Amino acid sequence: MRPKNYSQMEKPISIATGKFRTSNNNNNHNNVWFVVPLFFILCFVLLCFDYSALFTDTDETAFSIPDVTQKSTSSEFSKDDNFSRFLDDPSPDSSCSGRYIYVHELPYRFNGELLDNCFKITRGTEKDICPYIENYGFGPVIKNYENVLSKQSWFTTNQFMLEVIFHNKMMNYRCLTNDSSLASAVFVPFYAGLDMSRYLWGFNISVRDSSSHELMDWLVVQKEWGRMSGRDHFLVTGRISWDFRRQTDNESDWGSKLRFLPESRNMSMLSIESSSWKNDYAIPYPTCFHPRSVDEVVEWQELMRSQKREYLFTFAGAPRPEYKDSVRGKIIDECLESKKQCYLLDCNYGNVNCDNPVNVMKVFRNSVFCLQPPGDSYTRRSMFDSILAGCIPVFFHPGTAYAQYKWHLPKNHSSYSVYLPVKDVKEWNIKIKERLIEIPAERVVRLREEVLRLIPKVVYADPKYGLDGNEDAFELAVKGMLERIEEVREMMRQGKDGSDGFDDRDDYKYTFSPYEEPQVLA
Repeated sequence: MRPKNYSQMEKPISIATGKFRTSNNNNNHNNVWFVVPLFFILCFVLLCFDYSALFTDTDETAFSIPDVTQKSTSSEFSKDDNFSRFLDDPSPDSSCSGRYIYVHELPYRFNGELLDNCFKITRGTEKDICPYIENYGFGPVIKNYENVLSKQSWFTTNQFMLEVIFHNKMMNYRCLTNDSSLASAVFVPFYAGLDMSRYLWGFNISVRDSSSHELMDWLVVQKEWGRMSGRDHFLVTGRISWDFRRQTDNESDWGSKLRFLPESRNMSMLSIESSSWKNDYAIPYPTCFHPRSVDEVVEWQELMRSQKREYLFTFAGAPRPEYKDSVRGKIIDECLESKKQCYLLDCNYGNVNCDNPVNVMKVFRNSVFCLQPPGDSYTRRSMFDSILAGCIPVFFHPGTAYAQYKWHLPKNHSSYSVYLPVKDVKEWNIKIKERLIEIPAERVVRLREEVLRLIPKVVYADPKYGLDGNEDAFELAVKGMLERIEEVREMMRQGKDGSDGFDDRDDYKYTFSPYEEPQVLA
């Protein structure tokens, strides 16, 4: 950077370099003898000049942890708001080579405004989600641990806050770049779930789809879009993917049409539950544990490893009588019949507060197996709570876990879970207690160890956690997304069509085969 008075210094320096009139006049010689000393004096001054005064000292903020949940005082996010650091080293052997991510500076209405007006967003039957936005989207700190939780890093986290949590984590991702030409991927921080939550009940489809149209209109005119027609772009939502794939324009149909817009089909979306389309990917629900260090994770794992477990199995949830094929009623009946071997945590409204992690973890940590039937959708946050408690999950449908979370859970599903396939409640011919008792004690130990090993992979740690190179749920999701985009990029390098198979539908992932074969319980 040049000093402000650089232009004034240019003229005498350039005169001394020989741009003189050729003349034998003594005055010219006198001018030369005058200019030469002046030249050396000016050079000395320039060398001694303190250039640091011209720059802003950023040492104090270079490693700060910005929180996008803080209310903005301006109508737009600025560069400083959106980027905590830039490591734009184009060197091929850089640790960030192939991992740079560029974050779009979206108009304020697509994210910050939603947080500033959080009181307008509903969460089922509750009206105020504002407290859940605090602390990077982790929610209020839990202060009453009741000797159930560890004494730090536990929050009352809402399961639909993933897009806020992910955005905050991304702002502290160490391979961010403000040069999109270096980026391997482009992150679009649109809070699609929070936006749609404002209009789920009582609004027509044009209102529900309005932000989706506005977002795509904005994206497609950006220079970054043209590079791969958006196939290097991805967004994250805190709701299930199906909420953004309304297949008709009937006013009574649920959700928005974001993922069926022609331009949006070129992007990838990460969400708590993927659809059957190949450009939707599932990543874990946020739990209430957001560790600040590896030591905190290890301490919690040891605590759960040594925990004595009073119940053989447990179920936390509510019946779904409105779904005629739901197996929940059968599970609740079997749990009640099993008396002291099963604990039922009834989450019906007005009963136990299942949003309180103390209540949930108190039961799960005392149980060997945790039953995870589908509910309103295939997946549940409860399965990640059970992993957190070292409670072995029991699944009844492949769409609950095995067809999801491929970057976070083992491909060998029998290494960490038990599978009791039930296609239809009419075909219910199993006895849960008997099946679980059959499992040898040695295998139970192996299953629990694998579950405990998964804990660091399914938690969204404090934003500073990833700076040490540790991989939490966020880091694994980013790595998976980068690899997927690189596959498309390689196809294009080979002259193939990058759209080939990109947004195809794959209904096979929600069928029971090949999962329906009997498990080896030994």
